Amino acid sequence: MVYINIASMIIYLAFYVLLYKQKYAVFAIGCGVEICTHVLFATIYCGLESGFNWCLIGLCVICFFAGYFSKDTRSLKRPTRWCLFMGLEYLFLVIFCEFHKPIYFLDSSVTFFFRIYHTIVVFSFVIVYLFVFAKYALNLEKSIKNESRIDRLTMVSNRHSLYNFFDCLENKELYALAIFDIDDFKKINDTYGHICGDFILKEIARLTREYFSSDYVCRYGGEEFVVIFKMDNDYEKTYLRVDNFRELISKHKFTFDEKDIPCTITVGLNKYESNYNIDKWVMNADNKLYEGKNSGKNKTVS
Repeated sequence: MVYINIASMIIYLAFYVLLYKQKYAVFAIGCGVEICTHVLFATIYCGLESGFNWCLIGLCVICFFAGYFSKDTRSLKRPTRWCLFMGLEYLFLVIFCEFHKPIYFLDSSVTFFFRIYHTIVVFSFVIVYLFVFAKYALNLEKSIKNESRIDRLTMVSNRHSLYNFFDCLENKELYALAIFDIDDFKKINDTYGHICGDFILKEIARLTREYFSSDYVCRYGGEEFVVIFKMDNDYEKTYLRVDNFRELISKHKFTFDEKDIPCTITVGLNKYESNYNIDKWVMNADNKLYEGKNSGKNKTVS
């Protein structure tokens, strides 16, 4: 066993070279093989009561969850194979030790020490690993949730997020909803190209976030954006705030590929009513928007 322990230490020192070269998969496989081999010989030499075989249980738990840390979905097959392999090794050791006495006869106190030691090591390692895994899973879930609610092009909230925001919004009667559309956006795409169109969308999203810095902004779809914000006591001031934003866009210099791109928006504004759900609220504001579109564009209609 002394020689086996020395060999294990030499092997682990050699594995550090793999870590240095960032060969993480090879490092993990090498460690797994070494541990399984070490457990095999240690159990044969010292018997089941020494608790070396319990390391297989801990390693099995770790292998089972290891695949979730990989971005390659095919790697989920490898942990299953490792778990099966370690299960077969554990079964082999139980059967082997049933018919063969251990090579070393350990005192009861030494055997007890080994059992306590392996119990503490295995359970501590599994608990720490599962804690790390749980934290990783929660962060991943949070990341996926955030990504599902963000428009990837403009980096503002998307339409899916709008429904969640509305459900969580309190005192809705204090709020107004503005929906605006980029005038002649198809013409911009056809004239200057879709890359330019994407630039315009991103730039308008940036300007909207800056102007309505403390309010909710989302890309509703295509070239339409929705803003939900708290109204002023005087509704006329609310209207002027939105119309000032429309004017800001019309005066902003959109420069793409050394060309100035003329760009305006038409806005529909609607305050919340008690019988509104989010779809009706947006629809009523959208009707105001199309009133503006049909009467000349580049205006705010309330």
